[in-house]
Amino acid sequence: MKTIIRIMFLVLVLVLSTANAQDFHGVATYKTQRSIDIKMDSTNNPGMSSDMQKQMQAMLKKQFQKTFDLSFNKEASIYREEESLAPPQVGGGDMQMVFVGAGGGSDVLYKNTKTGKYIDQKDTMGKVFLVKDDLKKIDWKLESETKFIGQYQCFKATYIKMVPKPRELSSFSVHEDDNKDGKEEKPEMIERVVTAWYTLQIPVNNGPAMYQGLPGLILEVHDGKLNIVCSKIVINPEDKIEITEPKKGKEVSLEEYEKIMEKKRKEMLERYAPKKGRRSGETFEIRIGG
Repeated sequence: MKTIIRIMFLVLVLVLSTANAQDFHGVATYKTQRSIDIKMDSTNNPGMSSDMQKQMQAMLKKQFQKTFDLSFNKEASIYREEESLAPPQVGGGDMQMVFVGAGGGSDVLYKNTKTGKYIDQKDTMGKVFLVKDDLKKIDWKLESETKFIGQYQCFKATYIKMVPKPRELSSFSVHEDDNKDGKEEKPEMIERVVTAWYTLQIPVNNGPAMYQGLPGLILEVHDGKLNIVCSKIVINPEDKIEITEPKKGKEVSLEEYEKIMEKKRKEMLERYAPKKGRRSGETFEIRIGG
């Protein structure tokens, strides 16, 4: 009986909210953080001093702490990183760090939940791409738990997605004889539970990054080691928000873009890999995944 009453309440709130959302728009600010634990093997990396390890940890922490703004209306949104100073550089002399797939601060993600399409404008290594594809349908499970995020009552939702099993990262040395046959092993896939918290007080089925499809704005996401938390919301600001599709860049599908990125990754590893028999020019590659 309690479950039926709760469902009726949710439906009523959603209907009433939607009725008043004809010109509904706003801006939500999100803080993102991806935890990462790196243990350097001094045997494989004899040139990695304790100070250099601390520098690397500090750089990674800074790299994975970002602030984004989500400008939204009842149908579409623009998600982009706030402008910030360049992250600190680590290493010198013979050591360099290469970030693959980190994305740039000028990237713009446009989503239209009405048409089910998205456009992701990405500035990758000096070249701009327009990744156009369909929004992935997320099979959310609405849970009974609730909590407040600021002044907003939020409801819990979860879904299960398949992700590659994490690899143990103990050494980042790149050697010429790695993967001699040129074939990459298919990673073992495991299940991961993604948790989101959404509020019916903001009646848009949208959220940060590629999370959407719930009956209210998503304010918090926990996806593996990635955490996204809303820190500020401005509803119906005086200056009307313009949400337009990004136009600049070479148009590609998601599959085409991933192939381009993989090719670029291999080219970079070949470029920075140490010559046979030498340890100078050692490069540490950090791949950012889900």
